[in-house]
Amino acid sequence: MTICVIHTGGTIGCAATPTGFALCDGLVETALAELAQSGNVQPGYEMVLADPLIDSSQARVADWNWIAGEIASRHDSFDGFVVIHGTDSMAFSAAALAFALEGLEKPVVLTGSMVPLSVEVNDGRGNLVAAMAAAQSATPGVWLQFAGQLLPGTRVQKRHSTAWDAFGADRQDVAPRAAADRFQCHSYAAKRIAVMTMTPGFDPQLLVDLNADAVILRCLGTGNVPGDAEFVAALQGLKARNMPTLVISQCLEGGIVMGTYSAALPLVQADVIDGRDLTLEAGYAKLMMALSRFETDAVALRAYMTAALAGEISPLP
Repeated sequence: MTICVIHTGGTIGCAATPTGFALCDGLVETALAELAQSGNVQPGYEMVLADPLIDSSQARVADWNWIAGEIASRHDSFDGFVVIHGTDSMAFSAAALAFALEGLEKPVVLTGSMVPLSVEVNDGRGNLVAAMAAAQSATPGVWLQFAGQLLPGTRVQKRHSTAWDAFGADRQDVAPRAAADRFQCHSYAAKRIAVMTMTPGFDPQLLVDLNADAVILRCLGTGNVPGDAEFVAALQGLKARNMPTLVISQCLEGGIVMGTYSAALPLVQADVIDGRDLTLEAGYAKLMMALSRFETDAVALRAYMTAALAGEISPLP
């Protein structure tokens, strides 16, 4: 089997400098070559390097398009793909790839590390070994291999800033793959999505002044928001402006259950998009793709956002 390894950067390829860890050329390439020579990974792989390598906190929509494009151009030539990526935005990129690579027929496995390969005791080598193996055996779809876990790319979240087992996922039975009759790669346009977190005393003027293409409201609990006249008016203003408004829960599990409490009524009246159990990462990537493909067709955009496409939301009963 032949594996394509796409190296974008991240902690795994960093070395110590006077100002802190920074990206260093050659670390990942050397580690993989040593692992292949020792028999820990299959030697039949090829590498593609981002230029420049980036810290994932600097990732942009253009980087999603580059990774997806590199996979698409090699889709028929390789049996699987490993994407080496920084951990800070890895969950966003995993979800983005799942929506971009419609009809994907190969496993795409993202991995990285919490401790650089340049540090004697690190998690990078183990993650590389596991990811290379998963790229040969996993079901087609976009996955994240980390700390001994193979996690669905449309459900995964970074839940710890320092622990080696930093990622977790509310697992679904559906593979993280957007089904289609044929493989095709969709590109993202760089749209402006505002992410607003509901807090006690949230100022609705923030919604009135919003200059964006769409908004994600991170609601309290099962989908609760303030019910005062100013907030209701702000929501109605978003509706009048035809601004796509996706609502998700701040809770890590459970998601939105619209209408559980009367405090959700302003959302219902504003005709928001019910995100159900979407994660922020998957919701952001999916909304970015929806805007890229259907921005001028509100009906198609809503249908796309509410459909269960790649395991990102639980199917309706």
